[in-house]
Amino acid sequence: MVREISAGGVVVRKKDGEWWMAAIELPLAPAAETDAPKPAARTRAKATLCLPKGLVDPGEKALEAALREVREETGITAALVTKLADTKYVYVRSWGDGERVFKIVSFYLLRYESGRIDNITEEMRVEVAHAKWVRLEDAPKLLAYRGEKQMARKALEYARAHDEV
Repeated sequence: MVREISAGGVVVRKKDGEWWMAAIELPLAPAAETDAPKPAARTRAKATLCLPKGLVDPGEKALEAALREVREETGITAALVTKLADTKYVYVRSWGDGERVFKIVSFYLLRYESGRIDNITEEMRVEVAHAKWVRLEDAPKLLAYRGEKQMARKALEYARAHDEV
């Protein structure tokens, strides 16, 4: 089984007395180009909302990767508040070799610093349909993945207990 190490961020900001969180929508699965039988790959009919995250590059620290991924996938810069937790799961690659992968993702609570959400490169649109602010309180219901829902809950708890975030 292959191992992957990734990092991501829950970027928060307080606006008009409410906490908001940066999220990304994945592109919808492309339509089939032929009438050939389709493999049993999952296709998405509606947008998948998730947290910005990605692989930790060789020689890079997890926090550096999280900050880089946030910048690349959302267009905003952020600063560390605290580490939230690591999530661990196994998935099967839906591309290439179809191998099982054991994945560890380190998530950090980050404070928005600058930039305009969704100001990303055209090349990044392959990975991110668009980035947007969502209410942090709503995020656990909106995010697609269980581990990320848990990170949003942890971020909300932290923000409520530490107003200086």
